[in-house]
Parts: sequence; structure tokens; C-alpha cells
Amino acid sequence: MGILNNLLKGFIKTKSERDFQELQPRVLEIVDIYKNLVSLTHDELRARSKTIKQKIQESFRETEEKINTLKADAEKEDTPFYKREELYKEIEKLEKQVNEQIEASLDKFLPEVFAIMKDTARRFFENETIEVTATEFDRHLAVKKDFVEIHGDKAIYKNRWMAGGNEITWDMIHYNVQLMGGIVLHQGKIAEMATGEGKTLV
Repeated sequence: MGILNNLLKGFIKTKSERDFQELQPRVLEIVDIYKNLVSLTHDELRARSKTIKQKIQESFRETEEKINTLKADAEKEDTPFYKREELYKEIEKLEKQVNEQIEASLDKFLPEVFAIMKDTARRFFENETIEVTATEFDRHLAVKKDFVEIHGDKAIYKNRWMAGGNEITWDMIHYNVQLMGGIVLHQGKIAEMATGEGKTLV
């Protein structure tokens, strides 16, 4: 029986192997993009992230505008009841379309977003502080958190922070298997990763 099982394993791939083969091209794409991000300044890397956010928002902007117009029509006092019902049905369809558009955009930009995340991790791993041009977000965050300081028009981020009374230092650059785990999470699934400290559910 053991020999038969071994023979079958030779012909039939396990689910883990199939998942690995499916995810590997996306991971390689992330790594390729990551290599090109290393030469960017901190501000340029930030701008790259901001551009992606804008593109994602743009992907469903037109549909969202249609929804807002239909909602305004439905809420008018002189709109007949039967017409409101039709409008709300159309709104429901468009809201589903927005979700599909967002999901498609997130899938499209996932490799670049993960590459930016990995390079951000590398920068904090290699530097105790990161200096960027201060934004309103940085200024608000500096009021609440001790890991960011504002000096004139610059924001200084530290790679360490306090958590539960202990100082934590960022000391990791994501491995490929962790990128795979992140992709699986994005897909709404759960993956079991073998790590140096045992198995981690992600």
C-alpha cells in the first residue's frame, strides 16, 4: 500500500503544491518590482503608493457618481414610490459593481503594493530613522505617537516603538513565503506557513 501511495503522489500533486505553483508567478512579479524600488528616495516611494491609491479610487469613481445621482433622485419628495423602488434596485446593482471594480483594482495592483511594503520593511530594517517630507497625516500622527517627529517640513520616522511597556525594533524583511501568505489572506483564505518558530496560521 505504501508503494502505491508513493506512486500516486508522483502523479497527483498535493493541494499545497498546486497552490504554490499558482502563487509563485505573482511572488516573482513582486520580487522583480521590489528590485526596481530600491533606488527610489523615500519620498518617491511614498508618491508611488499615493498614485496607486488614486488609481484604485479612479477605477470606481464613475460608478460611485451614478450611485450618488440615483440616491439624490430617490430621496426627492416628488419621486413616486414605484420609481424609488426601481432606483434602489439599480443602486444595489451598481454597489455590487463598485465592489467588483475595487476587487479587480486591488488584484491588479497587488504585486506593486506588496513590493512597496517589502521595500518599506527593508528601509526600516537598514535605517534607525527615515526622513520624508511631512504631510498632514504625519503631523497628526506625531501628536499621538512617539515613533514619528516633525522637524520643520520633514517627518522623522523611527524603526522602534513602545508596545506593552517594551521597546520593539523593526527587524524583518518579508520572505517569499510571507508574501504568499499575504496573497492568500487577500484572497480571503487561510494558509498554514512553516516558519522558523513552527507553524503560523495566516
